[in-house]
Parts: sequence; C-alpha cells; structure tokens
Amino acid sequence: MSAIGLGLAALGRPGYLNLGHGDDLGADRSVAALERRCHEVLDAAHEAGVRHFDAARSYGRAEEFLASWLESRGIEPGAVTVSSKWGYTYTAGWRVDADPPEVKDLSLETLRRQLAETRGWIGPWLSLYQIHSATASSGVLDDAAVLEELARLRESGVAVGLTVTGTDQSETIDLALERGGFDSVQATYNLLERSAGPALERAHAAGLRVMVKEAVANGRLTPRGGCAPLEAVAERLGTTSDAVAIAAVLSRPWVDLVLSGAATTEQLGSNLRALELRWSAELDEELAGLAEPSKRYWPTRSGLSWT
Repeated sequence: MSAIGLGLAALGRPGYLNLGHGDDLGADRSVAALERRCHEVLDAAHEAGVRHFDAARSYGRAEEFLASWLESRGIEPGAVTVSSKWGYTYTAGWRVDADPPEVKDLSLETLRRQLAETRGWIGPWLSLYQIHSATASSGVLDDAAVLEELARLRESGVAVGLTVTGTDQSETIDLALERGGFDSVQATYNLLERSAGPALERAHAAGLRVMVKEAVANGRLTPRGGCAPLEAVAERLGTTSDAVAIAAVLSRPWVDLVLSGAATTEQLGSNLRALELRWSAELDEELAGLAEPSKRYWPTRSGLSWT
C-alpha cells in the first residue's frame, strides 16, 4: 500500500484554491468532463498502488464521482481505504466565481445530514469519517452531542478522525487527544508550514493515524510556485520540486500518509516520484530556511484565488 493517498478536492468541483487549477481543468468543466477526469486520475492512482482515497461533502461531486468509479471498476469494500469529511456544505452551484464556495457548520444537525448523504454515495466503502477543519475555537470538540454521535459511528465500525487548519492546528490536535475517541488526524504540514509537527508526533505516539494534506502548499511548492531553493534541489536530484516537497514530509517518522491533490495524471505521476527519493539530514538543513511563521503562511494561503 502506497504511503501516498489521493485527495479529491481538485477533482470533484470546477474551482479550487490551488495555483493553476483552472489551467489544469481547461475550458470544459462540465460535470461529465470532470467525472471522466476524476476517473482517469483514480485509475492511474490505483494502478500505481494508491489505496487511500479522501473526499468531503464540500468537494462538489467528489463522493459521487468516487462512487461511480468504485462501482464501475468492481472494487470491493475493504480493498481500498475511503475517507470523507463533514462540516462544510458546497454552495458554489458548480460556479468557479461563487463567493463563498462553501459554508462551514460543525453542528450535530449538519453531521447527521451529511453522514446520511455520504452513506448514500459511498456507504459500503466508507472507512473513516472526519470532522472537516476542526479548530479549538469552533467549539466542536466541546460539543457533547456531536462527540456522542461520532462515538456511535465509531462503534458501528467506521473510524473517526478530524482534520485541522489554521494557526491553532497544534492546539486543536492536543485538545482532540485530550477528548479521546479519534482514530486519525489530518493536518497541513509542509516545508513552509511546520508548526504542527510536534503535535502530530504526539498524536502518532498516542496511536492515531497521521495524514498530511497540502504537502505542496496549494501549489506553492510545485514548479508553478517558483521556489528557487526547492527547484535547485530538485534539479540536482533529477526530479520535480513537488516530489522533493512530498518526500520531505514522508521522511518524518510520525507521518503515516501524505495526500496528493493532483488534478491530472501527470501531476499524480510527479507527486509519486517522491517515493523514489531518499531523504537526508543534509537536505533537511538545506531547505530549513523555507519555513515560515504560521501567522504569515495562513494569510498567504487565504489570499490565493479559487480558479
């Protein structure tokens, strides 16, 4: 099983917060065109050994596309790991310029509604259900009714996790460890934003599966991002900057899975080249200067355009 999974944020809807996403999709962003594209990337991923696929209710039609692929390819439940998330509702109506494209609501009502919707699409394959972008300040980890509902889901055999975001990722992870009842955590961690590292290490030590999203920083750590120090390392190693960025994350012993956000088979292939790289302390030292303070990283991320 590959240490790289495939996230469907860029494949389930026509707009996404990622450098060059619009160029990747081209002019035809119809539902049918995106479903074909999604299936092509899923086929390539599965052929390459990827066995974890991550969706969310807010990823447009990602669950629907994933379900049609699983069914048409005859993939049995248990043969792959399928995770999804609740907490955001997709509101863009298949438009790229919708503002906002999604609305966050971490209430019990939303959990129940979206879990039913998720089960309607990928129920037989659902392995893990996650709170989408939990934060300590949102209060979701203090909501007894939500935690009880998640505990019941866990007792039914579906693992329960959370994804975290923003400058308080570490605080949120530690609060989740204190509350208990979680099997996994998914966080942003990359060469630019490293603040969650110690908390993720604690989560791994506590037995949670650690998954990393945005390892290429929404495109900033790909050739499109023009990160000169990273490009220099990639050229010297005969690979791509995104592969180097992902390899850096995979080198952390507390990381169990890195999610590729590829929108094309070419990007997926480039991401998977990370598995061929051997990391070293020398590379760590050479790229240490890329790290940014969280208070700079997150506003920069928020300033990126949906395309």
